[in-house]
Amino acid sequence: MGMESMSEEELASMINMICSSKAEEFRMIGYEYVTVDDVWNCVSSKYKKQGMPSLHKLVNDVLSLKATSLMNYMTISAYKGSSFD
Repeated sequence: MGMESMSEEELASMINMICSSKAEEFRMIGYEYVTVDDVWNCVSSKYKKQGMPSLHKLVNDVLSLKATSLMNYMTISAYKGSSFD
């Protein structure tokens, strides 16, 4: 089933479910503060330039996300989000 045949709600629900599963996996290996939003923000940050990929690529990107990639992303985001005046 491609993205074209899914409603926005179905797509959002599916993405949420996959990201939730990935966040749970990270929590099980000791990253207890990882949220669904952290996973999604990290994965979707790659799509800002080229737009949303196909559904199978999106699913693969979430499921293959490594803890080190997520931690790097979160660290960089924390630096960007804080002001060092």
